[in-house]
Amino acid sequence: MKIKSVNLETICGITSKLPENKLPEIAFAGKSNVGKSSLINALMNRKSYARTSAQPGKTQTINFYNINQELYFVDLPGYGYAKVSKELKEKWGKMIERYLHRSRQLRLVFLLIDIRHEPSANDCIMYNWIVEQGFYPVIIATKLDKINRSQVTKQLKLIRDKLKVVPDTPMIPFSALTKQGREEIWDLIKKWGLEEENGGQE
Repeated sequence: MKIKSVNLETICGITSKLPENKLPEIAFAGKSNVGKSSLINALMNRKSYARTSAQPGKTQTINFYNINQELYFVDLPGYGYAKVSKELKEKWGKMIERYLHRSRQLRLVFLLIDIRHEPSANDCIMYNWIVEQGFYPVIIATKLDKINRSQVTKQLKLIRDKLKVVPDTPMIPFSALTKQGREEIWDLIKKWGLEEENGGQE
């Protein structure tokens, strides 16, 4: 997809009112430091538009990026960072839950998992949480360039088995370095976000 315009339109904190957008929304969830900003930047064809941080857990907002005046990328706060207080974790959790439950335009949720490691307990909780809200998240296995090609099938099976993903759930290996997986992800975004008038996977 040709990216003509990108605009960070809305930033929602813990107490902010969620926007009532009219365009389809595509949400991105994942633990801190899984490569969420790098993925969003790659999809937007921008080097550093989505804010990355050297300090995992620093992102405390839901960020809405308007893409081509056609749809929104919704960057959800990273979860699972050990140095964040339990109280703050709970507030972030409630903020994410509120968004998943209340958004009328949410069409598709991507859950990012580091392909190098077995999904954490927090990853499993987030996956189940998203499913409970009525969505079946697509799994993006990030940091593909960090493992040998021979390990890919084994690691994808590990992720699938640990999360107990719903059968036929798409899983896309992705590398922010080589951009492998970018077009497959865009194909799903166009299918669920732009082509289906009645809202994808609810």
